Amino acid sequence: MSNPLDRKQQAWSARFNEPVSERVKRYTASVNFDKRLAQADIAASLAHAQMLSDQGIISRTDLDAIVMGMEIIKAEIARDEFRWSIDLEDVHLNIERRLTELVGDAGKRLHTARSRNDQVATDIRLWLRAVIDEQIGQLQALQLALLDQATSHLNTVMPGFTHLQVAQPVSFAHHMLAYVAMFYRDEDRLRDLRPRVNQLPLGAAALAGTSFPIDRQRVADLLGFEGLCDNSLDAVSDRDFAIEYCAAASLIAVHLSRLSEELVLWMSPNIGFIDLPDRFCTGSSIMPQKKNPDVPELARGKTGRVVGHLMALLMLMKAQPLAYNKDNQEDKEPLFDTADTISESLLIFADLVAGIEVKTERLREAAGKGYATATDLADYLVRKGMPFRDAHEAVALAVREAAQAGIELSDLGLERLKHYAAAIEGDVFEVLRLEGSLAARNHPGGTGPEAVSAALLVHRNRLEPRR
Repeated sequence: MSNPLDRKQQAWSARFNEPVSERVKRYTASVNFDKRLAQADIAASLAHAQMLSDQGIISRTDLDAIVMGMEIIKAEIARDEFRWSIDLEDVHLNIERRLTELVGDAGKRLHTARSRNDQVATDIRLWLRAVIDEQIGQLQALQLALLDQATSHLNTVMPGFTHLQVAQPVSFAHHMLAYVAMFYRDEDRLRDLRPRVNQLPLGAAALAGTSFPIDRQRVADLLGFEGLCDNSLDAVSDRDFAIEYCAAASLIAVHLSRLSEELVLWMSPNIGFIDLPDRFCTGSSIMPQKKNPDVPELARGKTGRVVGHLMALLMLMKAQPLAYNKDNQEDKEPLFDTADTISESLLIFADLVAGIEVKTERLREAAGKGYATATDLADYLVRKGMPFRDAHEAVALAVREAAQAGIELSDLGLERLKHYAAAIEGDVFEVLRLEGSLAARNHPGGTGPEAVSAALLVHRNRLEPRR
């Protein structure tokens, strides 16, 4: 029997009498996807080493060697010259082994007072914190693109819908501001989540803390963490922060999907409200006339993937006993793919929204059909003293007659309208105008031009100082 001390491929190999099989190596290794945590791993290791030196746990000479070695490793990774090995399982052991090759025993001392359990939890939080900061900026850029469209179309009238049926006139600007509101909430959720992500697990070691006289607050300060995970068992096994991010990301994806659905509908030649720049579309291999809105369609489809990752993480955690389990290795691929999908979608949608060509005349034509100002007529009668339910009934009867005749309400003429309500007078036609309907709704949150202008200013003041 071979001496297990002769096998040094794994950091833990001395405990075992036979090597891990090649199939198991492939099954259990995470280096192919967690190597993207390399920069976070190096940053956390340097902070840990600084603290160990400050506390007299390792020497200053060891610290200097570790810093020098990590600089070499960072450069190798940046040049894509670092040799990743599946035999070393993950990003942590790959970097540690290379460090030891470069600086000898100092590299072996780096892992004093920590475990891969608290190490990986720290790395993921560092990486996700950076993702959140980037995506807040990406959400702001998308909101600004929507605001630019809204500013250009403050007086563009379009039909507002419920049940995909014409309901009441709104401005295109007001419609764009609805999406600004959604993405602002998404931004706010990420800001709210960030402090919960930004808590330091390092120092929890494997699960129970460490017997060395560490200074966790020193590491937190060096890495910019806002606080310490306050229970070592929870620190290494918690993935709530990843799940919470994926929940916030799922809402971002849902909002992008809702916008995508409208863009696809609006671009259809049968509706023709907008056109998208060619760079966001593709053609057909058989039908030469086609211009397909592939980007919004794909965003709509990718939403299922993002929401699926949220479900995967919830199922991953639902039956895990304390503390760390190998199951947690499965947290990274869904988290990474979610972050990548959301970032790519936000970046492309900011550009796409900026390029939307709005067909203003077609929007106005559509708003003029479907009796969009019927509610305005009912409100008009209420102001004349009629109870709303009676006014509703009178207008419904007038709409029925107009629909049967294939004309709009205003085309009925004053005498036919007075047949349904004697209080109707010549000023009713101003009420039935699309602009009159919009102007009547100038309260906060309404679609009136003054209200929309005020909302635009609020959002501009919120976003542009950070631009």
